[in-house]
Amino acid sequence: MSHRLWDAAPVLRRIGGAAFDYLVQGLLDAPTAEMRDRVGFVFTRLGAGALDRYTTALSHPSPIIRRQAVLGIQHCEGAGLALPALMPLLGDFDREVAQQARDALMIRGKEFKKNLIPLLQRIRREGPGLQRAQALSVLAALGGEPVLPAKDVAAVERLIRVKLADGRPAALWTCWNYWIAVPSGDQVGIISTLGLTDSRPVTVALGNDIVDSDGQDAEPGTHDGFTRVFVTPELDGWTFVLGAWCDPCDAERSEDVLRLCTLLSSRYGRAQAYYYGAQGDGSAWLVTEQGTVIRRYCETGDGDDELLTLGDALPFERTRREELGLQPVWDPALESEDDADEWKCAAFDLAPEIAQSLGGSPLSIGPESFSRGVRPELSPPP
Repeated sequence: MSHRLWDAAPVLRRIGGAAFDYLVQGLLDAPTAEMRDRVGFVFTRLGAGALDRYTTALSHPSPIIRRQAVLGIQHCEGAGLALPALMPLLGDFDREVAQQARDALMIRGKEFKKNLIPLLQRIRREGPGLQRAQALSVLAALGGEPVLPAKDVAAVERLIRVKLADGRPAALWTCWNYWIAVPSGDQVGIISTLGLTDSRPVTVALGNDIVDSDGQDAEPGTHDGFTRVFVTPELDGWTFVLGAWCDPCDAERSEDVLRLCTLLSSRYGRAQAYYYGAQGDGSAWLVTEQGTVIRRYCETGDGDDELLTLGDALPFERTRREELGLQPVWDPALESEDDADEWKCAAFDLAPEIAQSLGGSPLSIGPESFSRGVRPELSPPP
């Protein structure tokens, strides 16, 4: 079976059932992992016409076929009707199959959570036992605390208290990173200044995962991602507040974030806010000192980015421009198109470096980082 199989999906899709059986046999007979991956790529992209065949293959004796069938359902348009059939695989004896079923339900189940949540809740109440642990993870991903049984919430809270005792710092990375940074360990004062209330203790890892999930789930043009922020303990001398609510370049949030950073810098000397899209989605930074805005700059591909620019270029910006052979101090209105494009390309990924040059970044936190102070907190914004 040659590498040309990668291009064969449309043809095999038209052939139908015979192609499905051919690919099942190809998965079983593949002599190498690389060949199996090639066959699996096509097998999982036969489309909605193969949905019934995928569902039947969930009970195949080979875990390879079961796992690939889950992926096939995951890639299908109109997969909602087949998602309940993945529930038994949450307790599959093959760990990879169980994890694949869990991941597929988390990813595709968001569209059909009204139907799936009651089924998952029943598994938590009644079993089967082998499915219960993975069902809890899917429930938490689809609906969060409001859909968890009370005893599960209590168990999670007990686990958090245990893990807080020996939790270690870790880099706080998500696909879309938004944070406010304050050079202080006064978590209580920072929370008060920001107007945050109803804080809940979480581990650093859980806080990061929740912020990531909120960002992934938010519908474009809505404020879904503004519902929670994660406040760290003091890490390498800084307290970080993470979540889309901290975005210095969002049309809805930018002016309030500027106001809050100005307040924080009046109290703590400095405060900064950043956005960094880790998948090439741009950067933004806001720097305030002693109650004054020093700099705000955005490069996100939005045509209105330049309207947010405030203050003079930071020393780090000037140095980077010199490294690129550009004028360290520039007027965008007078800059050549080529120079402007080169700077925009560089500035797209600059937020993490700007933050590090100014003292601290949550993206650079690691197990060796110094941690002190009160436990991490998850808070709903005002």
